[in-house]
Amino acid sequence: MDRMISTIRRHSWGSTTALPELTGVEPDGTPQAELWMGAHPTAPSLIERDGKLQPLNRVVENAPAAELGEPVLRRFGPRLPFLLKLLAADAPLSLQVHPGLAEAAAGHARENAHRVPLDAPHRNYPDGNHKPEMIVALSSFDGLCGFREVRDCADVLSALELDSLRQHIGVLRSAPEESALGQVFSAFLSEGPSLVEEVTRAVTREARSGGPLREVFAVYDSIATAHPGDAGLLPALMLNHFRLAPGEGLYLGAGIPHAYVRGLGVEVMAASDNVLRCGLTSKHVDPQELLRVIRFSAHRLRVLRPTATADGEEVFASPVDDFQLSVVRPGARQGAVTLGSLAPQILVCTAGTVTVTGPAGELEVPVGSAVYVPVGEPVTVAGRGTAFRATVDVSFP
Repeated sequence: MDRMISTIRRHSWGSTTALPELTGVEPDGTPQAELWMGAHPTAPSLIERDGKLQPLNRVVENAPAAELGEPVLRRFGPRLPFLLKLLAADAPLSLQVHPGLAEAAAGHARENAHRVPLDAPHRNYPDGNHKPEMIVALSSFDGLCGFREVRDCADVLSALELDSLRQHIGVLRSAPEESALGQVFSAFLSEGPSLVEEVTRAVTREARSGGPLREVFAVYDSIATAHPGDAGLLPALMLNHFRLAPGEGLYLGAGIPHAYVRGLGVEVMAASDNVLRCGLTSKHVDPQELLRVIRFSAHRLRVLRPTATADGEEVFASPVDDFQLSVVRPGARQGAVTLGSLAPQILVCTAGTVTVTGPAGELEVPVGSAVYVPVGEPVTVAGRGTAFRATVDVSFP
């Protein structure tokens, strides 16, 4: 196993304090949004091999069977199939959708054929992989995810009491679900600044009222404040608001529109950086490509809570095999927890300090630090702390 040196990604929506406080590093006053732990070529972690620091993606490419194991290698090829992050949002992220596997492969090939540079800011598909993801809250965590039921969309818009929204409300109350959501969402993406300003004023008014939707509109008011004049506010009104308590999680599949708003969490995803945006960002937006991928159906939010296993691991259920996320809490009551070795894994400490012991010795892992463990190395986690573990579900056929 190897201690990881990982990259902090700086985005304007990041917190200036959350990651520094977690990792014990003095804050420098700039937003720190994500700590990437993995082998994604955009920002691979470094580990020590052969007496020198090497990017983890290079280590895996040089000896894929030894690092990944034959089952993972056959299933996913010579790459670590997941990426683990600590995410700290202090402002709303972009309104976005991730593609499915077939859509990502086709989009990547299409942009390659047009010779779009992989690092071009207007590139939608820097890789050919899908990007299902899971977020587990370390603090109270707010966001938007999936379409509301059409009647709820209509109720939210009706509460703003704007004549300019009556036609959209009528569509939501009369057309079939997929057609209604598609028509109104698409129309909102092409609205001009006058409606955005009008809706912003109404949202602020409702957020400060004593109405039943005050808390919901307070979230949208924060979005409007962070992204003044951004038309992404309009389609965002159609999405479910969620608030996770620490330890609760949410899974986001392909085609599900979402935007994180505020909070600190552990995020795991398939190893991809494919994002299609349509608003609430200064980055590249491509509404037409997003409309090709998005799923126009109401989304029932399902808050995830972990299931304890016999060996003391608590696992969050995932419908994909690219990743499996779990948490271990060794201590006076639980004792040490031994983890299997059928796939590569990354462990990050999020509270206290844990000691990870393997065949080659032990590493003390303080809060905010992580270790990489290749396939075939069973490890035991002890101490008084909390560690999240990302690995691969090897029960696939």
